[in-house]
Amino acid sequence: MAPPTPPPGANAELLGVQARDAEQLNVRPAGTAGIVGRAGRGPVLTAVLLCAVLTAAATLAGRAVPLVGAPVLAVVAGAIVATAAGPRRRHAWAPALPVASRWGLQAAVVLLGVHLSLGEVAAVGSQALPVTIGTLLICLGAAVGLGRLLGVDRDLRTLIGVGTAVCGASAIAAVTPVLRPAGATVAYALSTVFVFNIAAVLAFPALGHALGLSDEAFGVLAGTAVNDMSSVVAAAGSYSPEAAHTAVVVKLSRTLAIIPICLVLAAVVARRDSPTAARRPVWRLVPWFLVGFVAVAALNTLGLIPTDIQAASAQTSTVLITAALAAIGLATDLPALRRTGPTPLVLGGVLWLVVTGASLGLQALF
Repeated sequence: MAPPTPPPGANAELLGVQARDAEQLNVRPAGTAGIVGRAGRGPVLTAVLLCAVLTAAATLAGRAVPLVGAPVLAVVAGAIVATAAGPRRRHAWAPALPVASRWGLQAAVVLLGVHLSLGEVAAVGSQALPVTIGTLLICLGAAVGLGRLLGVDRDLRTLIGVGTAVCGASAIAAVTPVLRPAGATVAYALSTVFVFNIAAVLAFPALGHALGLSDEAFGVLAGTAVNDMSSVVAAAGSYSPEAAHTAVVVKLSRTLAIIPICLVLAAVVARRDSPTAARRPVWRLVPWFLVGFVAVAALNTLGLIPTDIQAASAQTSTVLITAALAAIGLATDLPALRRTGPTPLVLGGVLWLVVTGASLGLQALF
């Protein structure tokens, strides 16, 4: 007997479901290769052009409002465009967006190494390093424990925890290729971290003066509890030039935490997704872009990267992160984001308070 003929529209519905699932997994849906090559070529090109336009617009706007930054503007603008376009067009764009987001983020992480000089990190000193490590561990532990208690999705609580503990959007960008979360998850995490990052910039100078913190103590507070580099400079610079210098060096030392965090997450994800991962050599679990990040940081420490190349690489890294987050925004389902509810935002607020308290408390101890 011949198999029953599917009802009209069933194939289109199936492909739409596959595209939606691919959006969640950051992979190309099975059976869409022909669509990408023929009927889907137009929507894919549209997605690429939209990413380029959003990247350029967010980069220009980010220069006008550096406290917000181009990456956050890109993901928000992308999500707005995706919502206005509707689910059908968003699904048609799906095959192109994972490529832009994943490879863009990985290349950006490699270039982030130009910000690091291990000599500067070593100059943080005996006081700041224990505080930096302590706040990282406390924040990450609180993210896991409180996230579970509040019922926050595993990937979302991980992104919020890493973004709060390490360096905001850059840290989220670094772990996204490892976790491969849904676009809505990344957008929510970025928005949450951004809200409390701005709160820190506005509140910390007054808090520092109220507590009578020295320039060095406030620099350590800003470097450990404010995320984005421009926000660190803004908060500490309004306190004093000496505080700004200390804050920047502490912030750079926090960035190094990307290395062990990505390694641990890569191992966890590999073992979770593949039963045979436990038998794979450890070196095969190391993401290639993490190796590139360490190599670039080492070259910068040795003084082998000229100043003009450092500046160009740093700008390129920001543009790549912006483009990748624009692609993630275009894949974001805002109604799904709203259905997530306010609980992750509560988690982000509690983590911000935890990091602030941990930084002040550990400074008192050390």
